[in-house]
Amino acid sequence: MPTKTVVSSALLAGAIVTAMASIAGAGPLTSEEGAAATAAHKEKCFGVALKGQNDCAAGPGTTCQGTSTIDFQADSWKFVRGGTCATIDVPGGKHGSLTAIKS
Repeated sequence: MPTKTVVSSALLAGAIVTAMASIAGAGPLTSEEGAAATAAHKEKCFGVALKGQNDCAAGPGTTCQGTSTIDFQADSWKFVRGGTCATIDVPGGKHGSLTAIKS
């Protein structure tokens, strides 16, 4: 088998595994995950998650975890250390918010 074919097959297989893992990870947080975050003194912080790295609430057309479509999406949140949300700087001179940010 030529090297080019082997490399292409390996890349394709890796891409499929990554896509399947992303789909498996997308979904609402379980009550256990939410309770664990709360017990760890974490708070929901809107507008700070990078694209695809939100913990939930990613707006219309999305399901939940990992479904934000842009960096710092105003209506998606990520758990952060309690008491730090409003101090997190995001582009445009803005900060994280404990409530969904109106666009």
